[in-house]
Amino acid sequence: MALNRFEVWLASTDFGVTVREFPAGTRTAVDAARAVGCDVGQIVKSLVFVAGGKPVVALVSGANRLDEKRLATVAGEPVAKADAEMARDATGYSIGGVPPFGHATDVPVFMDRDLLGHEVVWAAAGRPDAVFEISPDRLQELSHATVADIKS
Repeated sequence: MALNRFEVWLASTDFGVTVREFPAGTRTAVDAARAVGCDVGQIVKSLVFVAGGKPVVALVSGANRLDEKRLATVAGEPVAKADAEMARDATGYSIGGVPPFGHATDVPVFMDRDLLGHEVVWAAAGRPDAVFEISPDRLQELSHATVADIKS
């Protein structure tokens, strides 16, 4: 498969991140964990929301559910899930492949504290069949994420 926009953008950085492709798909946390061979908690779900009228991205462990009230506390109220068009406009990617950084616009990112409990995590790489491995600390650094208790 040809390189996607995230991979092209990534190649222009010195981040040292390698994208891996899984033809069976990595659209859901369970699919990604199965493909990678890791615990579902090591999968980073990149969820796009609208908080206080502006798009935000919540990075949540695949084992957790996002608590919208907690997200609203740190990101702004009211909070609602972004529709597919808003998610694509804000990040440049379709739902199911939104990476944690490299977005089309400057989108605030909030990171589930539980992700820090893993040595490595796996995040979407711009399409529903590609992910990359990264340490949680590096994920926080590159995404400029605010770590918060956002799980339910």
